[in-house]
Amino acid sequence: MKFSELGLSDSLLKAIKRSGYEEATPIQEQTIPMVLKGQDVIGQAQTGTGKTAAFGLPIIEHVDTDNPNIQAIIISPTRELAIQTQEELFRLGKDKHVRVQVVYGGADIRRQIRNLKQHPQILVGTPGRLRDHLNRHTVKLDHIKTLVLDEADEMLNMGFLDDIEAIIDQTPADRQTLLFSATMPPEIKKIGVKFMTDPTMVRIKAKELTTDLVDQYYVKARDYEKFDIMTRLIDVQDPDLTIVFGRTKRRVDELSRGLVARGYNAAGIHGDLSQDRRTKIMKKFKHGELDILVATDVAARGLDISGVTHVYNYDIPSDPDSYVHRIGRTGRAGHHGVSLTFVTPNEMDYLREIEKLTRVRMLPLKPPTAEEAFKGQVASAFNDIDELISQDSTERYQEAAEKLLATHDATDLVAALLNEMTKEPASDVPVKITPERPLPRRNHRNGRSGHGYRGPRDHRHNNYGGHHRHNNGGRSRSRRHDNHGSNHSSRHAFNIRHRED
Repeated sequence: MKFSELGLSDSLLKAIKRSGYEEATPIQEQTIPMVLKGQDVIGQAQTGTGKTAAFGLPIIEHVDTDNPNIQAIIISPTRELAIQTQEELFRLGKDKHVRVQVVYGGADIRRQIRNLKQHPQILVGTPGRLRDHLNRHTVKLDHIKTLVLDEADEMLNMGFLDDIEAIIDQTPADRQTLLFSATMPPEIKKIGVKFMTDPTMVRIKAKELTTDLVDQYYVKARDYEKFDIMTRLIDVQDPDLTIVFGRTKRRVDELSRGLVARGYNAAGIHGDLSQDRRTKIMKKFKHGELDILVATDVAARGLDISGVTHVYNYDIPSDPDSYVHRIGRTGRAGHHGVSLTFVTPNEMDYLREIEKLTRVRMLPLKPPTAEEAFKGQVASAFNDIDELISQDSTERYQEAAEKLLATHDATDLVAALLNEMTKEPASDVPVKITPERPLPRRNHRNGRSGHGYRGPRDHRHNNYGGHHRHNNGGRSRSRRHDNHGSNHSSRHAFNIRHRED
């Protein structure tokens, strides 16, 4: 369905076109008309389905630009998601001159207070910082028309329920409430009972949770084997842009340091980093100046980055829904993606639970040998050299090149160049990754669940889940890097009307 069929104004349709949107996604098609009518909605959708525009467009449509008060509030679990939401709403509301502000922890609250004096009409924020502003009386929510709880399951997992309730208590009882969550545990439905009025549920069917454009593999390996196997796979698969997921902050730090030590262009993000540091790393990754991003689930929650070709689950997630969130970072906008999950022998039951949810059987992948990894590096170096030569900026080096050829064998010169563009053997750069406590064994009736799977698809790539190199805008990546008082009781009875797409 086209956006022009959803009842949006011309100024918003102009912003939508400028943003590159063509047709509404299922969550947008179902949600936008209901939000425009003022209905409460529960949307089950993960990051990457377009839910920000699903609630953002009708909110912007309803904003009264002559009213200086905050008219809509979006509560987000993480700083990154809050910032991304604010940026997207700002872009979409630019033609209508809607003022959008974001507040989050880890940043100068005095600067945020100064910005709030410019009277934003839409406010995006994390629960803790929003509550800080309410306590300081720098934010007033008595004119709120629409409240959005984004990534509600994640906010519950992070322990924000008390903050959320305190914020909602400051909003009018007759507000519109929208709740978005990737999963629907009982706790989410309790929020609906407490804070929503006769909400309609819009659910993306399970078959849409993972995409046919993502080829899903697993490698069975002991914990101490995983790092060497992963670096060899990176050499063989030659990904353009990669996210590696680790279970803990310590794991992320050790993985990112280990990758840098072996010559990869990598950096890690987690909750203990300063906001400034996280922002700089994310900016580099989005602009292709960083090849590998290592992250925890929480730090990566809500990241919407185009061009990610590979996702490596260094640690298998403890619940299947987290897996869906992780691999949703690749296979977007019609592009091909690869996910690879490392699983220890005692974690196979977790793998089967993921397969039950996604209805896709992951394919086992044989770890490449050191020789195959070396060949992969050389093949990648060939591609990079071809790109360098095609740039046609070598004329001023012709004279110097001729002098070198006069004094050195051509084969020796090329071999030296290839040596410079490839990395040292893994055995020459030992990396120690501290073992994590293994996940507890699942209490499973049987170790396998073979029903409901789609059969293996036609895989048009090499035996290591390799990525066909594509034109990435001419970006040439170097293969060697230096190592250097409550009102909620007045809400009506809960009666969810289900609408499935």
